[in-house]
Amino acid sequence: MSRPVSVVIGVVLVLLGLLWMLQGLGYVGGSPMTGVTFWAVVGPLVSFAGLALAILGGRRRSG
Repeated sequence: MSRPVSVVIGVVLVLLGLLWMLQGLGYVGGSPMTGVTFWAVVGPLVSFAGLALAILGGRRRSG
């Protein structure tokens, strides 16, 4: 995977994970995910995975 693609996918995963966590905690309403503990747990895991992907993708040397 190319460097910019890894960083973009990582950032998207971080944002998605944060959204899922906030929905699971009940701060963001309007979804069947709101108030469900599963999403409050999965959200940070997805965010950490996205952060790792973005950092490793950004540090990878081209060439």
